[in-house]
Amino acid sequence: MAEYVRVPRKKYCQFCKEETTFIDYKDVNLLRKYMTDRGKIKPRRVTGTCTQHQNDLATAIKRAREVALVPYAVPVISGRIDRKSRG
Repeated sequence: MAEYVRVPRKKYCQFCKEETTFIDYKDVNLLRKYMTDRGKIKPRRVTGTCTQHQNDLATAIKRAREVALVPYAVPVISGRIDRKSRG
């Protein structure tokens, strides 16, 4: 077998590194980095944020959704053809 073992790099919380005390719900560009293209909140294991900042981030995203700064969900456009519309 291969002797090479991939060791994942430790993810550090960006907010702890910058010593951020408050995550603003009006900062849409920051919030979009922590959301998928469909509008879902990315998990901690993907973003690398700590527990406290992940909770603050989720709260900020939910507030931004309420004020309609970011969408709740993005409609999925697929390339598949509907059976009903074919014929």
